[in-house]
Amino acid sequence: MASLTRIRSRDFHRLSPAWNVAFNLIAAIIAIACVFPFLFVTIISFTDEKTLAKNGYSLFPKKWSVDAYSYLFKAGDQLLRSYGVTIFVTAVGTVISLVFISLFAYAISRKGFKYRNFFSFFAFFTMLFNGGLVPTYIVTTQLLGLQNSIWALILPMAVNAFYIMIMRTFFVTMIPDAIIESGKIDGASELGIFVRLVLPLALPGLATIALFSTLGYWNDWFNALLYIDKPNLVPLQSMLMRIENSMQFILQNTNNPSLGVGILQSMPQDTSRMAMVVLATGPIVLAYPFFQRYFIQGLTVGAVKE
Repeated sequence: MASLTRIRSRDFHRLSPAWNVAFNLIAAIIAIACVFPFLFVTIISFTDEKTLAKNGYSLFPKKWSVDAYSYLFKAGDQLLRSYGVTIFVTAVGTVISLVFISLFAYAISRKGFKYRNFFSFFAFFTMLFNGGLVPTYIVTTQLLGLQNSIWALILPMAVNAFYIMIMRTFFVTMIPDAIIESGKIDGASELGIFVRLVLPLALPGLATIALFSTLGYWNDWFNALLYIDKPNLVPLQSMLMRIENSMQFILQNTNNPSLGVGILQSMPQDTSRMAMVVLATGPIVLAYPFFQRYFIQGLTVGAVKE
């Protein structure tokens, strides 16, 4: 009788083949809906400008063209240099963010830390109030002297209070006190316990914060607008924005004979904008699958309590 009850209990939680197919179809539709916009933008970026103006947007354009990418790559070394700046800022900034955030979050997650409440409030307070743009600019340029420095693109975004709270919750939820005590019994220092015992168990949380930080650094253009004047330090997003502004200037001055009608006719307007989206988001989209497994685990931390 007991075995029959267990079988019925398992059958109750098992989906029928029809429902299984239905849920798989729903998941497939949602996945296609998520991927389709980026795929459509990529197709438009490879569409001939005149064909696009004549026939409108289409999944199967009558004429393909790489004129939009040719127009953007006329920047030549500047585009590659901006890519290099963005990659360097993203890689170094993400590592620095992980170091600062994980150390701060681990400290305030330990019950034995005397000032944990003070530093927790110190981090949380910055989520509600901040000094504003003008004081931040003064501190960055005059006090720290980071004007026209690569560090002006890294340090202002190195520490995020919201990410600290996420990691603190992860450490409290997923790192048992017994592991910390075992390290102390073996004579390990606090830094040794953190590096050898805590960090290997914190990979899902670290990957989540790494992905958030990577997205923030990769998409950042505002800090470059404020602090960077040298062309060799302009990141990708800022350079693409300058190209967009130049295109808008030409379009707004089409009646000016000095600009020439030929420039306007040869400029791929809509397709180049789509090419900018592909160049700006393509690398980060390709990098996401490497974070996906840890990212999902990190997001679900604390969702289920025993």
